[in-house]
This record gives sequence, structure tokens and C-alpha cells, in this order.
Amino acid sequence: MTWLRARYKRLFPKKRCAVIFVVYMALFITQGLTVTATQKPDHQYEYNTATVVLLAECAKLLTSIVIYVCNNSWAEFKVEVVERRYLLAYYFVPAVLYCLYNNLQFTSLSWFDPTSYFVMMQFRVVLTGLLYQIFFKKQLNRIQWLSLILLTLGCIVQRLQENDIGKLSLDVNIYLGLIFLQVLSSCSAGVCTEYILKSGSDTNVMVQNVFLYLNSIFCNLVLLTWNGQVFDFLSYDNLRPVMTFKVIYIIINTTCIGICVSLFLRYLNSILKSFASALEIVFTAVLAYVIFGVPIGFNTILSIGLIFIATYLYSANPVNSAANELPSRENSRTLSSGDKV
Repeated sequence: MTWLRARYKRLFPKKRCAVIFVVYMALFITQGLTVTATQKPDHQYEYNTATVVLLAECAKLLTSIVIYVCNNSWAEFKVEVVERRYLLAYYFVPAVLYCLYNNLQFTSLSWFDPTSYFVMMQFRVVLTGLLYQIFFKKQLNRIQWLSLILLTLGCIVQRLQENDIGKLSLDVNIYLGLIFLQVLSSCSAGVCTEYILKSGSDTNVMVQNVFLYLNSIFCNLVLLTWNGQVFDFLSYDNLRPVMTFKVIYIIINTTCIGICVSLFLRYLNSILKSFASALEIVFTAVLAYVIFGVPIGFNTILSIGLIFIATYLYSANPVNSAANELPSRENSRTLSSGDKV
């Protein structure tokens, strides 16, 4: 078992890394299942999804402030926010991308069952690899690319065998287009956020979260304005459907996801985040079968097998997650988060 321990150490150099990895998977699995559970028989939602996303962003902002103040002080928080206010501009880009991703997930889950949704979202794996090379100027080796390609093949096998040709064509023209946009926004936001987080070492993670969520709230308000709902999102008619256990749980879970993602990108990396997302398929398939009666076909089993093989290969030679591996660090402006949370 020595070889297994060695691979585990390469993937998770510190115990907290493994905890973040497992918590990240658990939060996203419950998110997909809970959102599905709030759908009506026609796969629509009784609540305004934009309102839920905006409330979740507000909760993330408040939670980040509370965590920082509990570990430091309000005076230190104000000083650090003022000193690092330039980060507000840097975080606008990932905030726009996260806003797009958060709102698209409701549309995607209204059309696809949870397992299919998570499988198709894994197309972000290869795109994340490409973006990672561009941002961090680090070439992935053959084994790493092979593991990413196998991960993607698992997605393709599952989806192509699930639908007949006619339905697949309809999905590609309409709904898979939305999935692709969601994939693009997700991996771009993740790699961009990781780059900002790891570009230095003297700004607290939670302070960086504050700048990100301020931008996110602004983006969601713009979206509500575009939809003509900016004055209605806190109305009684919009809030009444939100005040249910399942929807409140979605808001709380989304808040936890936001905090967990920032820690994941700080202490791990976007490539490993893709593997965590892919491993969600295994657990989501079982839970969707138990809770919703979604059948597990041969294509899903084959897909899960490919994901396990890909994970095994990657664990032999994972990407280094250290912040000091960034390109031209000595010439770059300090943007990042410290180890203190």
C-alpha cells in the first residue's frame, strides 16, 4: 500500500487539501440533487432563480466577512479592504463568468437528469487544461493529457448512448449550446480566479472573496435589470416561494460552495477541481437512482470506469498546486490570498 500512500501524498500534500476535496464533491452533489428536487412536474421552478442566485451571493459576501472578522478583527478587515481595493477590478471578469454559470445551472438541470448534467459538464476538463497552460505557462505532460482525454471520453460515451439520433440533434442545437456556454464560463472563471489567488501571498482568501462577491452582486443586479425584475426580486410574490426548506437549503449550500471553491483553488488547482467534479458522477448516479429512480445504464457504468482510470493515471503525476510555481512571480503585482483564513 506504499504506492497508494505516495500517490495520495502527491495529490494532497496536506490533510486540509483532502478535506477540501471531499467537501467540494459533497456540496456539488447535494446541489444538483436539491435543485432537481425543487422542480415542478414540467421541470420548471416555482421560485425566481435569479432571486435565489442573488440572495446566495449576498450570503457568500456576509459569510466571508464574518469568517475574516472572527479570525482577525473588524479594524484589520477595513484596512486590508482599503489597501487591496484594486482587486475589485481584477475580480470583475470571474464575477461575470460565475454569474453566467450560476444562472445557467437552473436551466440546464430543468432539461437534463442529474447524472447526465454532471457528465456533460465534464467537457470543461480539456478546456480547463488548455486554459491552465495559457495562464500558468506550464505544459501538461502526456500522462496528464491522457487522463484528461479519458475523462472527456467518459462524458462522450455516456451522452451518445443515452439518446437516439433525433433527440441528440435537438439537444445539440438548443440545450447542449447552453451547456457549452456554462462549461466555458465555469472553467474560465475557475482558472482566472486561481491565477489571481496564487499571484502573491499577502491578501487573505476571505478578503478576496469579498471583492469577488461584490462584483457578483453587481452582475446579478444588472441581470435582473435586463429582465425587468430589479424592483421585484425582493417582493412578496418572489420571496414567498423562496421561503421553503429546500430553496433555503440551496442558498446555504451555494454559499458553502463559494467558500469551498476559493479554498480549493488556493490550496489545490483547477485541474484537480475537474477531477473532483468528474468523480461527482459516481456518487450522483447512485443517489439519483435511489432518490429519483433514474436508471443506471451500461453507458453510465462505462463512463464511471473511464473516470476511475483517468483519476488513477493522473494521481501518478499530478500538477503541482504550489502558489510559488506561477510564471514571472517576481515581476507580477501582488494579487493573492494568504494562508490565514
